[in-house]
Amino acid sequence: MIRNVLIIILLFSIFILDTPVYSYDSSMQDIKNYTLKISKKFSNTYCNTKQFGISKDGALRFAIGETNKEFSKNKLNKYIDYELLKKNIILSLGKNCKTYDLTQDQLKNIAFD
Repeated sequence: MIRNVLIIILLFSIFILDTPVYSYDSSMQDIKNYTLKISKKFSNTYCNTKQFGISKDGALRFAIGETNKEFSKNKLNKYIDYELLKKNIILSLGKNCKTYDLTQDQLKNIAFD
C-alpha cells in the first residue's frame, strides 16, 4: 500500500510538476553584437600588423587567418551576413586606424564554416 502511494506521488511529481526547458534562441541583437565583435577583432589585428611594418597583403592574410582561427567554432557563424560583416570591417578599419584602402573583394576569404 505504501509502495503504491509513493509511486503515485513520484509519478505525479514527474509528470505534473516538471518545468519545460527551452533551447537558447539566438536573437538578432546577439548576431549583430557578434558581427561587430568579429569586425573589431579583425580591424585591431590588421592595424597592429600593419604598424609593425608588414605589407598590406601580408597584414590582410594574417588578420583573416587570426580572425578565422578565433571565431571558427562559434554556433552563431551560420547566421552571419557576410556582406554586412565586410561593411562593418571596412567601417571599423576607417574608424580605428584610418585605413581606407581595403575593398569588400579583398575580404572574400573571411568565412567561418
